Amino acid sequence: MKTLIWFRQDLRLADNLAVCEAFEFALRQSASQEKSSAQVEALYIVSPLQWQSHDVAAIQIDFIERHVNILAQGLAALGVKLNVVTLPWFDDVMDWMPSFLAENQIEQVFATQEPEFNERKRDQQLLDIGLPITFVAQDCIINAGEVNNLSGQMYKVFTPFSKKWREIVASKMIVPLSVPTPIGAALATPAAIKFDADKRSSKLWRAGEGEAKRILAQFCQNHIQDYQLDRDFPALDNTSKLSPYLAIGVISAKQCLAAALNHYPDVLVDDTSPAKTWINELAWREFYRHLLVAFPRLSKGKSFNEKGDYVLWRNDKTEFAAWCEGRTGYPIVDAAMRQLNQTGWMHNRLRMVVASFLTKHLLIDWRWGEKYFRQQLIDGDLAANNGGWQWSAGTGCDAQPYFRVFNPMNQSSKFDPDASFIKRFVPELSNQPLKAIHQPLFVEGADDSALDTMDLFSVDSIEVGFGADSAVSNSSAEASTVAYPSPIVEHSSARKRAIEVLSSLKR
Repeated sequence: MKTLIWFRQDLRLADNLAVCEAFEFALRQSASQEKSSAQVEALYIVSPLQWQSHDVAAIQIDFIERHVNILAQGLAALGVKLNVVTLPWFDDVMDWMPSFLAENQIEQVFATQEPEFNERKRDQQLLDIGLPITFVAQDCIINAGEVNNLSGQMYKVFTPFSKKWREIVASKMIVPLSVPTPIGAALATPAAIKFDADKRSSKLWRAGEGEAKRILAQFCQNHIQDYQLDRDFPALDNTSKLSPYLAIGVISAKQCLAAALNHYPDVLVDDTSPAKTWINELAWREFYRHLLVAFPRLSKGKSFNEKGDYVLWRNDKTEFAAWCEGRTGYPIVDAAMRQLNQTGWMHNRLRMVVASFLTKHLLIDWRWGEKYFRQQLIDGDLAANNGGWQWSAGTGCDAQPYFRVFNPMNQSSKFDPDASFIKRFVPELSNQPLKAIHQPLFVEGADDSALDTMDLFSVDSIEVGFGADSAVSNSSAEASTVAYPSPIVEHSSARKRAIEVLSSLKR
């Protein structure tokens, strides 16, 4: 009889409890049955129609495929064969799995728990029909349901959650598991695995557990101490860039925390530690994943604040298309969206900026933005994506207040002061003065005095002309005209409108 490891969102060998428990079980069974060797196999299920229904990005599917191939090689070195099977829908597992286990003489299956509703429902159904599956909890550093308030309930505000979470984590030994010793002779190099699913190249992101560990080590060595100061500036390459690897489990949150503790042992108990801000990001990840388990409605497209389901969104499809394509006329918003479309990733500060712009300036349903992000992001993750969008829209748990509306012009000048990030993704503005870039001119309905105060020239509804900025030049240079749209909405009026409409969210 054999033991099976069912890989899902845990595409790694190091610090993988399902792998270790499968190996240990197989060795115990082998010893008790006086067999010469223990036998372990592995499984990965490709679910293209389910992925499509969940809006999994084509670039993330490609990233997963690359890591499944790397995982197959690593397992082969441990004497384990990886079976890759295509089952279009999650529900197909119900009919397929019993036969597969019987035909392959599988005695026990080990797999990692997942927080999403459909995934949890599928796993429970498999247990209900009596399949021998052990679902191990390692999705978070602290398991969902274990960080509760004095009433035994899940926290609905992040700050007390994070305080309690740090207390619990500080009481534990944070030691990631090693890759287990080979359980058999190394197998031949497996053939290349190709998913029959829509994919988009993820070659901009290097693949592999080793690469993820290298990125983590480099970040902890060179950048974690300055993360609090640098994290909001998208032109700086000072964030960890680990989210794509965390999303599919190439590296674990525990490994991330252990690496930080190696450099800053007191970070969990010292509020002045330089690494505290980054550790807080791990706590936010766990907060959103715990919420997903505690409140299944979050997996079903529902607002955490039920009043959010009754907001009268404008949902203008033309404006939504402009937002998606990075042509809103606000350079910081457009640069961020183009970064997303071109790379499959967006800086976190900018995720907040564009989400606030869509839901508040344009009054477009946060679910539209959540869906578009999921379709583009290489680090797509339901818990974090849903949590971030609902926070921005004011509909979520511990959300940004409905009356807080990010000013994209202030965000631009504050966090991209020399416009180097904007110029990288909106190159048509590369030769324009900073004042014009940070203060784009809204044309429709603008009066002459508004034009004068902006110090801009040659403006119409299709193109924006940028003149000399008196703050940086005393020349009488004539305005140059670039093919860049004027803002699709004026900030002050959009802010007023958003506050009026979203006031229905008052708790």
